[in-house]
Amino acid sequence: MEIKPFKAYRFNPEVVGNPGDCIAPPYDVIDPSMQDELYRRNEYNIVRAIKGKASENVYTQAAEYLEAAVKAGALKQEDNDAIYAYVQDFEIAGQRFERSGIIACGKLKAFGEGVQPHEKTLEGPKADRLNLTRATACQLGQIFMLYDDATNVDSKIIPGAIKNKPVIDTTDEHDVRHRLFVIDDTKSIEMFVTMMGDKQTVIADGHHRYETALNYLAETQNDQAAYQMLTFVNMRNEGLVIQPTHRLLVDMDDFDVATVIEELKAEFEISEFAFACDAERQQARKQMFEMMRLNDRNNIFGLYAGTKAFYAIRLKDSKFMVELCPKMSEAGQRLDVNVLHQLILEKHLGICDDKLAKESHLVYIKDLGDAIDRSIAKVDSGESQGVFFMNSTRTEQVQAIAAAGEKMPQKSTFFYPKIFSGLTIRKLDTEPIASS
Repeated sequence: MEIKPFKAYRFNPEVVGNPGDCIAPPYDVIDPSMQDELYRRNEYNIVRAIKGKASENVYTQAAEYLEAAVKAGALKQEDNDAIYAYVQDFEIAGQRFERSGIIACGKLKAFGEGVQPHEKTLEGPKADRLNLTRATACQLGQIFMLYDDATNVDSKIIPGAIKNKPVIDTTDEHDVRHRLFVIDDTKSIEMFVTMMGDKQTVIADGHHRYETALNYLAETQNDQAAYQMLTFVNMRNEGLVIQPTHRLLVDMDDFDVATVIEELKAEFEISEFAFACDAERQQARKQMFEMMRLNDRNNIFGLYAGTKAFYAIRLKDSKFMVELCPKMSEAGQRLDVNVLHQLILEKHLGICDDKLAKESHLVYIKDLGDAIDRSIAKVDSGESQGVFFMNSTRTEQVQAIAAAGEKMPQKSTFFYPKIFSGLTIRKLDTEPIASS
């Protein structure tokens, strides 16, 4: 991929105080409560641009916010072209990780020409992000890109960068530490640009934003829009972690778990972990997840539907996916999310692609914090009729699906932690397009 440094706009501590109070998670994970908190945190928090409150036209509001922030000096442009080291320190189940990447501009390419997606997208979010880009003529959020470099050039660049003082150093509500370092020395920039020159990339997170960038370029033919602000992470980075995203069933007519389990027995081996009291309930839950972990290289799911049992559901034979999806690659046929969506959700529960696009019967819940407890509570309260628990998709599976030119269902991967917005901002040298 052709990449280059750029002169980012960054939050100026002399005006905003702590720049860490001005960054935010990606727009698609910000719920109303978090939105309110980000608004309160700092008057210049980037949430005002990426997910503003809808009292007026949110796109006009975003443009006005950015214009005011630049005018006030809250957003200040870098003096020199640079790339940026982005380091995240976090913990999962008591284990510490550090994930590091480099922010730079990459030349946009159509899918299959050095850039591969791995997830399907929806038209609504793409229209929303396109309207935002039109109104602001800015690149605000990061797109998370994976590449494979056995020489680990990033490990030769980033350690030198982090010897300097970070321009952002903040810890979020999930105890993830975010640090940003400016890299403006010519040697480091040239090393990274040269290494990336022949690299293929896979979009880890930000599919809607990448497609939006392609659409905006096609619409405007703006030379600057041919390059997009991206965060590059080496697939060999030891901090590259994928967490599962579980599926909650909602608004299902005549859903009966006993009937579903009976139907699934033709293709799946069902293990039932029954319970009669709270102590047995915890043990049953533990047994289900232990079986899922022991079989994480097979196609296995957990299910809880409010009855006195947890279920582990394991595919008996891959031939069932071959027969149902003969045109799908072997990598696709062996992918947990495809097995769930094709063999269970669509075939047995009638949740087809059209219903998935309308988001009518599934609610996604990322495996973070108390997500499992919250999922079970939603079933017990009647808010949800059941929850399918997932194992994590593996990085090599993401590579294989992308290489096959296929896409996974939405929310197949949860690269944790999320890459925040507002770390760097790229303004395009063009007039915004008025938003209606």
